[in-house]
Amino acid sequence: MSDRLHLIEPHIQDLGGFEARRLLPSDTLTLVGPFIFFDHLGPAVFPPGKGVDVRPHPHINLATVTYLFEGVLLHRDSIGSVQEIRPGAVNWMTAGRGIVHSERTPDDERSKETTLHGIQTWVALPDEDEETDPWFRHHPASELPAWESEGVSFVLIAGTAFGQTSPVQTFSPMIYLDVQLAPGSQFTLPSDHSEQAIYSVTAGLQIDGTALAQHRLAVLAPGASVSISAQSSARCVVIGGEPVGERLKWWNFVSSHSERIDRAKQDWQQGHFGQVPEETEFIPLPEETDRQEQPL
Repeated sequence: MSDRLHLIEPHIQDLGGFEARRLLPSDTLTLVGPFIFFDHLGPAVFPPGKGVDVRPHPHINLATVTYLFEGVLLHRDSIGSVQEIRPGAVNWMTAGRGIVHSERTPDDERSKETTLHGIQTWVALPDEDEETDPWFRHHPASELPAWESEGVSFVLIAGTAFGQTSPVQTFSPMIYLDVQLAPGSQFTLPSDHSEQAIYSVTAGLQIDGTALAQHRLAVLAPGASVSISAQSSARCVVIGGEPVGERLKWWNFVSSHSERIDRAKQDWQQGHFGQVPEETEFIPLPEETDRQEQPL
């Protein structure tokens, strides 16, 4: 692999009934731009009667971004949002000073075999926005910029790329791009953002002529512009943006201050976060030794 790339291999996480490949944070890197968390979910197949059941849990000082390739999830949160997300759409939830949410397979989907496949990311908020009021927004696939060029199909999930701007509201400059390549196609990723990384959803990708194994996050050197090509049908996701500064992460809490995370722990234990309507379950605060368990 080129010396212009830093390669991250996934850490497999059990999310209760299905697996996720976790690329960020890693042992060697915490953030790429504002992205502090990157999970590749599935693909997981659930038999009739089964599905995803991520119980209510809290977040602070970050935004969660859900983007599916396949399947359906029902989002509920403590500010009253209830929203199904389907492939190609975006659920953006800003936790700010604190929010609680759950993610489940909708009841009407559980009568049949279902598949879940997608990307879950967390975006660290800039210092001045960490304690903003929580909010949630859904953007259907039809709202996102999508275009094709010489066998390459692009969808801009959030941020800016190739002169396009996503309608998804962000707090700092970023790129979040879903790219599908036809056999023999290629494109050049310019160095428009200070920090950028390419995730290989599938096999078959090459960066500057060097093969990128499936399920790897290739972090580019600052200022690097690279050629991404595919000998067979392939898919990748590009993330990045401008740095927001150092961040601490414990369980579902992200902040620039350790005492803020300590207060969030106490608030969750003492029931000071909000309640998710129609939910009676919750994920308790983990023990110190279990803090790496990460719900969606």
